[in-house]
Amino acid sequence: MKFLDLAKVYIRSGTGGNGCVSFRREKFVEYGGPDGGDGGHGGDVIVEAVDGLNTLIDFRYQQHFFARNGQGGMGRQRTGADGDDITLRVPVGTEIIDEDEETLIADMTEVGQRVILARGGNGGFGNLHFKSATNQAPRHANPGQAGVERTIWLRLKLIADVGLLGLPNAGKSTFLAATSNARPKIADYPFTTLVPNLGVVGVDNVEFVVADIPGLIEGASEGRGLGDTFLGHVERCAVLLHLVDGTAADPIADYETIIAELKAYGAGLARKPRITVLNKIDALDDEARETLRDALHEACGRTVMLMSGVTGEGVTDVLRALRTRIDAKRLREKKKDATAQEEGPWQP
Repeated sequence: MKFLDLAKVYIRSGTGGNGCVSFRREKFVEYGGPDGGDGGHGGDVIVEAVDGLNTLIDFRYQQHFFARNGQGGMGRQRTGADGDDITLRVPVGTEIIDEDEETLIADMTEVGQRVILARGGNGGFGNLHFKSATNQAPRHANPGQAGVERTIWLRLKLIADVGLLGLPNAGKSTFLAATSNARPKIADYPFTTLVPNLGVVGVDNVEFVVADIPGLIEGASEGRGLGDTFLGHVERCAVLLHLVDGTAADPIADYETIIAELKAYGAGLARKPRITVLNKIDALDDEARETLRDALHEACGRTVMLMSGVTGEGVTDVLRALRTRIDAKRLREKKKDATAQEEGPWQP
């Protein structure tokens, strides 16, 4: 399944049904009077956040969503049927943005959240509605109210607890593959990861979600490489994990490049809690490890951890450090089979 995180769609709610002009005509019934019914309500356009989706690829093949119109009123005081609503099902984390690409209409952050994007038009009143003591035979009815037509943007920002940062080939995909069941593409050339990947990581009976995004390079904020388009997927993360390649020619310069791109992007990413890790230490001797860690510590002004995603050295310590930074409400504890089963009478 392809990954798509931005889509433009066109929506239109249903038009209300017209009111009916009708008079009661029955044998042996004198002065029948008006009996025209009201028109039905037009259908609404609704957006709903559902579980099990992590891409907007469905909106690549269908961009127009029109709710049905309400049915017109009929004689014998019959009200027209309401038009059917239409529901856009989107992944959790989708932002609904107006056509100007700036105004936020809704942020779908919870499963089951529903928002009405365009309300259907009201049905028109039939002539029965206008009957009065001074107007006992009204011969007019209201037309149905027109529906709402608008263009919106859907922008997906994945909801994860941890976001991975680093230059291409810093070991982000290797770390995700080593700690979760995710299977991102891993190779020895830059920009192996072309789309974000999610993985559920567990440590000490607690699970959290890690998001791996394509690597950044110098000038990403200006569109170089894959740009900073995918940085939006780590805006919602509780903590960022910055991996620095210990085998690079200048790890300190690599670290400063990523920090500069975060500041250029904005959205508060540079101020988010961040854990800095010197990766690929399996290729370094003890002296080189200490030298690079001290230099990196001086550059970032915070504790630097050591890790090797290939051999697993230091991985558990990094996961525990991430766990302590994530809000307790965002952690998901594994339920044991014994507690998950409903208690009941003993059976052989």
